[in-house]
Amino acid sequence: MKTLKYIAIAAAAVTLAGCNFFDSSSPSAMDAATVFANPNSTEQVIAGVYEQFGQDKSYRNRLACGYQGMNTDVEHGNKNSGRAEWNIYAMTPTSGDLSTANGKDPWGYLNSAIERCNNIIEGIEQYGDTMPTTDEKKKDAVARMRYLLGEAYFLRSFCYFQMVQIWGDVPARFTSISKDESGLKIKKSDRTDVLKQIRIDLKKAAELMPWSSECPGTAANYTGRPSKGAAYALLARVDLTYAGKGVRPATWKQGPEFLVDDASLRQELNTEVMWACAQIINNSNEAAKFQDNYEDIFKKICADETNYYNSEVFWEIAFADGSRGQVLQYNCTKVDKALGGLKNNEGGSSNSAVTIVPTLYYDFADGDVRRDVTMARYIWVYDNGSEFNSTADNVALAFPEKGTDDKILYQKNQMVGDWYLNKYRVEWMVRNRTGNDDGVNFPIIRYADVLLMAAEASIGGIGGDMPTNTYGIDGKACFDKVRTRAHVGTVDLTMKNLQEERKFEFTGEYIRKYDLMRWGILKETLIAAHERLALMDKHEGEFAGLPDTIYFKYKYVGDEYSFAAGIKGFIINPDSTYGLKKGETGAPKTYSKENGWVKTAIYLGSSGRELAPDNYMLFDREYPDRLNGRQYWPIFSVNVGQSEGALWNDYDYVE
Repeated sequence: MKTLKYIAIAAAAVTLAGCNFFDSSSPSAMDAATVFANPNSTEQVIAGVYEQFGQDKSYRNRLACGYQGMNTDVEHGNKNSGRAEWNIYAMTPTSGDLSTANGKDPWGYLNSAIERCNNIIEGIEQYGDTMPTTDEKKKDAVARMRYLLGEAYFLRSFCYFQMVQIWGDVPARFTSISKDESGLKIKKSDRTDVLKQIRIDLKKAAELMPWSSECPGTAANYTGRPSKGAAYALLARVDLTYAGKGVRPATWKQGPEFLVDDASLRQELNTEVMWACAQIINNSNEAAKFQDNYEDIFKKICADETNYYNSEVFWEIAFADGSRGQVLQYNCTKVDKALGGLKNNEGGSSNSAVTIVPTLYYDFADGDVRRDVTMARYIWVYDNGSEFNSTADNVALAFPEKGTDDKILYQKNQMVGDWYLNKYRVEWMVRNRTGNDDGVNFPIIRYADVLLMAAEASIGGIGGDMPTNTYGIDGKACFDKVRTRAHVGTVDLTMKNLQEERKFEFTGEYIRKYDLMRWGILKETLIAAHERLALMDKHEGEFAGLPDTIYFKYKYVGDEYSFAAGIKGFIINPDSTYGLKKGETGAPKTYSKENGWVKTAIYLGSSGRELAPDNYMLFDREYPDRLNGRQYWPIFSVNVGQSEGALWNDYDYVE
């Protein structure tokens, strides 16, 4: 269960020693000396950084909820019938569901969190005691202060890295506003300047923070607070981005080229990835984090498993139970029609903002356990069967265990364009969901990523810049370890296979888009994805032989998934499903309504072909060139206006 709720308690830290640390002003020297000389008050100020993650239009219901990382070749943003401007690379500086007139938006919150980290780092380094000591009376206080300083460096690095991924080139402000003459007027920097500093800061964070089991106080063994392992894992991700490609605006240089032209630096970065991953992989305690069962990773997230050594997650943004955070609401399959019927689903809506591009279903190898964990071809419904079929006789045939007047819980089959992300499930929660804020945590990085990053760096990454030292790490063994868990056989470790493996492992985890960007293949991958969707819709090319109709039976599961004992529940029987595989045309030999079989067309609906280009969009096909510049978000107009000319938008964004 969750042991610390920073986002819920942060309000208590607003005023310390008479100073407001939640705005851009710096405390007086006397007040700062009082606050940052004491680990207790310093920890309260750290809570103010986490508080920014829980704000409206921050991670609470935007950055962790399908507004970033969409669309890719495997993930489809479902907001506004799949046509939300942030999904189809058609954003503007005034995109209303993300920006506000008062600047309370993702840009504003991340910058605010960074400024709070700046104040904390400067305060601790000036007034805190972080020098290792043998003095028993001081030992605990020094250990806590060292950890808090490392935590501040880590949080600042995370926020800055997120900004680089979303906006590209951003202001490099690594000192507090009060100590920087430019104040709020600091101009954008080349993103490599930011990445360079993040590398330094994460290595410093790793030095200051111990492994999770040795962290002080409530940070020990807790996934909601960073540790040495989280710092190393994030460093590896930063390094691979730095060594990768990135579209440049005309104000810097154009083209999908490497962020750094120096091959020796890219080699250094890949070597550092191997070093950082080795610190984790070669540590027996950390290596034990790798879960044996893929499904268990996400079951534990939904069930509030925050014990570091029972989880594959190195660090996650923690939300309070039910009072903040809509991660599950936005990322689960639809459950709002099953209130009071589906386990732990007493109240609340389900925005279900992420669907899975259906071609992915056919990319998984036979037997890959990740497919059905990742994709749901259904929504949950709780009624008398009317949502399934308006004819009572047909309902009775499909659900023979149902009583005449019984309400039942069941999975309703969806059209092929509405196959949902399935890694977050209400029925996996241990708490009852009673409102829109479910409080499920948002994982940032997990062990499988470390293994696959090590594998990628071992072959030189996208540039083929081979590391000079692998620190005893076998990249192929790391690659195979992930595949073995998925129950698929070995393949060669090539860049192509590595890219595919990351797709299968991380779909729906807000990683794929940024992988495609750093590999320099986002545009070509999305164009190819649309071409594949058109073939799938027509059942041509690689999808020749697919039928339009599937046939299935329901399987009675009693009240296993039910909110209350006695509710009769039914799932789509995976062992009695026909029509999903190529060549499964026509009806199965045993098909008959009387035998419980159901048939449904999944490609042709009331609005026409489900995957036709006009109905299913991954990007605005009238402007394919926008897939270069507009893979980054614009800086919102309110933020540009507040900068007094220091900020501007590049590419083809217009005010």
